[in-house]
Amino acid sequence: MSSAEIFLDTARQVITDEARALDALAEGLDARFADAVDLVLKAEGRIIVSGIGKSGHIGHKIAATLASTGTPAYFVHPAEASHGDLGMLSKGDVVLAISNSGEAPELANLLSFTRRFGIPLIGLSSRMDSTLMKEADVHLEIPALGEACGFGMVPSISTTLTLAMGDALAIALMKHRDFRPENFRAFHPGGKLGARLSRVDDLMHHGKALPLVTASTPMSEALIEISQKGFGVAGVTGDDDALLGIITDGDLRRHMDGLLDKTAAEVMTHTPTTIAPGSLAEEAVAIMNNRKITCLFVVAPDEGAQGPAGLLHIHDCLRVGLG
Repeated sequence: MSSAEIFLDTARQVITDEARALDALAEGLDARFADAVDLVLKAEGRIIVSGIGKSGHIGHKIAATLASTGTPAYFVHPAEASHGDLGMLSKGDVVLAISNSGEAPELANLLSFTRRFGIPLIGLSSRMDSTLMKEADVHLEIPALGEACGFGMVPSISTTLTLAMGDALAIALMKHRDFRPENFRAFHPGGKLGARLSRVDDLMHHGKALPLVTASTPMSEALIEISQKGFGVAGVTGDDDALLGIITDGDLRRHMDGLLDKTAAEVMTHTPTTIAPGSLAEEAVAIMNNRKITCLFVVAPDEGAQGPAGLLHIHDCLRVGLG
């Protein structure tokens, strides 16, 4: 067997072992998980996550996932907790302490502090007879299935299960709180994810930047508006300011003969495609791509005849990484 085949066999075995362990974790979930969710929901403060070593690394990620999905949380290093950071905990908080063995000595002072001041403690471990689980008010147990290395030395299966349990907790809380994409956007304004969650009203042009003319505006004046605003289009409004139509480059070409003798209403495309300001910008991009257009007027469905709220151009979406 070649080296490449050995590497691939090892990789497949690790992934298979971890997948089977995840199945065991899912099958073993019981009312204790619901108790942990209820405990966090009742908390008036934050959830404090702590762990040492690889459990600490996983704890950092769990705390970050909780915080980004509507459950205020942060990570406290157990060693730093013993040197002053216990002051970061207060009544109303809930502590999630993570230790595969349940015997990490660095957690001792943290556990003692929660017991002394009546701070609820959730233990996450593979050993129900451990010090951590004996002290905990609620238990999140992961199955003790060894590690993928075969020697029980390299945290792999255990860390995968711990991470999955943390994700399950965060998403259960998120769904209970009806945490939606628009809420998620508030915590993720940057990067590709932030761009995907951008709303139309985050990117649209509005106010004096909008290219607008009335239905009776002569095309000589409409062309000036189109040129000055720089979007290549103009919206046409009625007496009540409602959007009646749009003048595009295609409309200009179709009415080239005697164009300057016409009004905006005679040239415009009626009932243009619009989008609501609260829609995701990603949805706007899909509409523009499907209809092969470069911009959308933004109209609030509940604003009646108050006119267009804005204009979104494909370049605005491309600028933030959509498209």
